[in-house]
Amino acid sequence: MRQESAIHWVEEPALLGWEKGPGFWAVLTHDLVNKVLRDPNNFSSYIGGTQIRDPSSASMLSFVQRMMLNQDPPEHSRLRRLLVKSFTPRAVARLEENIKSSAFSIVANVQKNAQADFVTEIATDLPLLTLASIMGIPEEDRMLLYDWSNRVIGYQDDEYAASDSFDPKKGTEMAKRALKIRAGIKADESGRLPDPRSREGLADMYAYASDLANYRLSNPGEDIVSTLLNADDDQGPITVEEFETMFFLFAVAGNETLRNGIPGGLLALLTHPEQLTQLVNDPSLLDGAIEEMLRYAPPVVHFRRTATCDLELGGRSVEAGEKIVVYHAAANRDPKVFENPDRFDILRSPNDHLTFGAGPHFCLGSRLARVQMRALFQEIITKLPNLEMAGEPEHLVSNFQNGLKHLPIRWST
Repeated sequence: MRQESAIHWVEEPALLGWEKGPGFWAVLTHDLVNKVLRDPNNFSSYIGGTQIRDPSSASMLSFVQRMMLNQDPPEHSRLRRLLVKSFTPRAVARLEENIKSSAFSIVANVQKNAQADFVTEIATDLPLLTLASIMGIPEEDRMLLYDWSNRVIGYQDDEYAASDSFDPKKGTEMAKRALKIRAGIKADESGRLPDPRSREGLADMYAYASDLANYRLSNPGEDIVSTLLNADDDQGPITVEEFETMFFLFAVAGNETLRNGIPGGLLALLTHPEQLTQLVNDPSLLDGAIEEMLRYAPPVVHFRRTATCDLELGGRSVEAGEKIVVYHAAANRDPKVFENPDRFDILRSPNDHLTFGAGPHFCLGSRLARVQMRALFQEIITKLPNLEMAGEPEHLVSNFQNGLKHLPIRWST
């Protein structure tokens, strides 16, 4: 498709519970994906949100527009600025030390078993532990984050849509209140739960976020959320309502994307055993290997923008209000930028992938994502020798996340 044109018109048929949509422009080249992401004046995150399918009602659109992910400057700039200020050097240094310690423990705990489901037994814990530390969430509540992110990203996947891994016997009072609210979220006549992009679909999460915000305002800790809630600028501090929607972003972007990025990276290594052997023999190649994992198997497939005016893009006439969908996976395989783009090569340099996006919405967590991947893969390549697949990987049903639900592996002990 990319050889024929840099952008293509794509129809939106009724599918998996979605109604028929108006269609969208799919952007497939590295330069145009970069251009769209860096130009919020012409390509808005706010007008229709950042997911391909339109919100189902005006009230739902209004709700998602409150999220930082779905805002344009200057509103987006204010929230991002407050968030960046909260990641103080001291807080980040403490996080990085905790990440290294957690990665060591996670791999050490399975080392003698000789086999594991990499997704559920190894890759899941590190992002959850890191996120709980960032947000000041009690450790006994962290599996709530797992369930919430599963329900958002995998709401069309039967296994993930009903995710219920949290043990209520171990949770805090905040968690127990959230569970009572979740019990009241009912499926429709077809058996489908409310869209998790709506407040109704994740009412339990928003209730927990509100409780957490009020608790941290009264009992600030050394976590980043406590700093954020007490931060201020010339436009005032962040409100509890703004924090609730930011909590959604933390819970999903800070968790699910990395939870999919880590298994995607390992799968790339396992299906290219000569590259894995090269990395095991020379761990100094790890930083470059991580960048290639991110390029080759980006966890986020696409993001949407909406044209703010009539314009020309990639030789096509785009009308105001039409949807523009940038495909990170396609940009990362553009042969004009990457030699032999379909080859997984841990020595690839330069590696100007767009996995973390570009422009105003460039991923705030990119540094911590790299730190977590480096810490975990450092332990994997040194403690799990002769690593190989022990069964077929199972993919998540999603057109947004390139996710793995299960990845059986084995190694020598």
